[in-house]
Amino acid sequence: MNSSVPTQYDISADDAHIARALEDASIPTLMMSMIHMSGDSSLLDGPIRPGGAYINEYQGYMSGEDKAQVRAMALEVIRKFRDGGCVLPPPPDAATVHRMMNFILGQEVPAEYVPMMLEEMELDGRDQRSDDWGDEVDRAAREQHSVLVIGGGMSGVLAAYRLREAGIPYVVIEKNASVGGTWYENRYPGVRVDVANHLYCYSFEPAHHWSEYFSQQAELQQYFEGVLDHHGLRDHFRFNTEVVSATFDEDSACWTVITRDQGGNEQTHVVNTVISAVGQLNRPSLPEIPGIEDFSGQWCHSANWDDTIDLRGKRVAVVGSGASAFQIVPTIAPEVAQLTVFQRSAPWMFENPIYHEKVPEGKKWCLENLPFYTRWFRFLLFWPACDGAYESVFVDPEWPHQERSASEMNDFVYNMFSEYIRGQVGDDEELLAKVIPDYAPMGKRTLQDNGSWLGALQQDHVELVNQSVARVSEDGLYAADGSFYPADIIIYATGFETDRFLWPMEIRGRGGQLLAQQWGTEPAAYLGVTVPNFPNFYCMYGPGTNLAFGGSLIFNGECQIRYIMECLKTQLQAGAATLECRGETYEDYYRRFRELHARLIWEHPSIKTSFYQNPEGKVTLLWPWKILDMWQWTRQCNPQDYDLG
Repeated sequence: MNSSVPTQYDISADDAHIARALEDASIPTLMMSMIHMSGDSSLLDGPIRPGGAYINEYQGYMSGEDKAQVRAMALEVIRKFRDGGCVLPPPPDAATVHRMMNFILGQEVPAEYVPMMLEEMELDGRDQRSDDWGDEVDRAAREQHSVLVIGGGMSGVLAAYRLREAGIPYVVIEKNASVGGTWYENRYPGVRVDVANHLYCYSFEPAHHWSEYFSQQAELQQYFEGVLDHHGLRDHFRFNTEVVSATFDEDSACWTVITRDQGGNEQTHVVNTVISAVGQLNRPSLPEIPGIEDFSGQWCHSANWDDTIDLRGKRVAVVGSGASAFQIVPTIAPEVAQLTVFQRSAPWMFENPIYHEKVPEGKKWCLENLPFYTRWFRFLLFWPACDGAYESVFVDPEWPHQERSASEMNDFVYNMFSEYIRGQVGDDEELLAKVIPDYAPMGKRTLQDNGSWLGALQQDHVELVNQSVARVSEDGLYAADGSFYPADIIIYATGFETDRFLWPMEIRGRGGQLLAQQWGTEPAAYLGVTVPNFPNFYCMYGPGTNLAFGGSLIFNGECQIRYIMECLKTQLQAGAATLECRGETYEDYYRRFRELHARLIWEHPSIKTSFYQNPEGKVTLLWPWKILDMWQWTRQCNPQDYDLG
């Protein structure tokens, strides 16, 4: 594990080693590191400059000649820096850093985004999201305020880190045998992250070891394990244990939480605050298809992978064509005898040629050794995935082609995605009709593709059935039209119980109010974090905080835990026993949430079904505002939004 920003550098590599490493460098990122090493910002005014930034494109569309020239200049700068004892000159001032941002992206970064990006990059070596409160909160008060965190995935580990930092006693209850959440549970063939790894890591714990740009499950699991051990958090985790119920007692202003371990032993915890960090994709959803239990072969859900399954030479059926199937099918296609994929709805996809590529050793060297290279590379990943696509998710009610797109900008996306798909399918009109979606792009989860999905579907032993499964028999599956497809193994890649937040736990607030009943089919929380009638109760990755057009859930998680810590600080500074979201605060927020979603692509008429929506077609999972809004609204707790008791 690596600290945030090294205070000292020690480059010992010889010139030949450095020159080889620079062949793999992101040249725009390298240029930013050169400015830090030399103190010379004249590069920003020179003729060599990146031509722009796009998702997963790290070279700024620069010519080979320009890149070679920068490498030669960089070798001189690095040699001088190394031979001079690796002493950094004074850092560039804020105005220069803003110019550097504009330069590396080939576009203007609006001034309102600069504070967020500066905080994210930590160029001054300071974690501005730190919750080391110092004298702001009486130490005795914080030591007497206990917290129970439900879930040890990405959010739970993050909560543990910030609670430890603030000196608040806590325990984390995790149903699995270790941390990682979805990266512990999902072990199906081909499982990997779809956010670039150098962004999909905590800001305070950047990692340089990633072997691939989009790492597979084992490496992600290893990262979260490493954070746990590096920061001494492990002793606070209770593994193989589930939360059965959490009940708020108004007399004591405490929560009583009942947990149960795998042996059936129950334990009672009485705490001041509960933080739910259970996630949205942690309870597999098995379709209600007649005959599932009648199947005589092996079958499993992708999120409950059966390691005893041997796919070699078998007839395999995959039910589903979403994100999990998108990874499973190309991975298993080479080893099975026959592969049948059942698809209810085709996914939109966009090109990512490096989706399965390894990170070159030279780039790893740059990340590890060059001053601020890691931070600028992270910025280069973050910005194109930030709010740039936001305008394309709005529906134009006057747009005449609502059957395929939601606006002129969205239609541009439609044509771009369609042409990418056509370019792979070629003259196979039958397959093309199956794989061009019949809904507006970005209306459901958009998947990243390097040609592997459609390449797999075009293999002779692979068949895409554009129907749902009507029933399962002892030796195969029947499609909706009655056609029979024999199978030895069935894989259900059918998603999760996304509309059942905190299920199957029983959470009761004031007056015994059951959270599941209060939410009904529209789970919601103020800023996705707090809920009226549930004092001292917080959600991470709660209702309405998922992302569908960019960003990183780790960034969102860091915003949410900072807000929770600010709420705790407000409560402890006031000497209050409880902090509870006011009803009018929640109602105003949810009104704005619903009004905005009604204008966005995810409730567009062409979207017939989506795991983002509840049974009434209302989107409950997604954050409808900009990522910038999430950051701005969660920096402080406004006491007027809460009742302190």
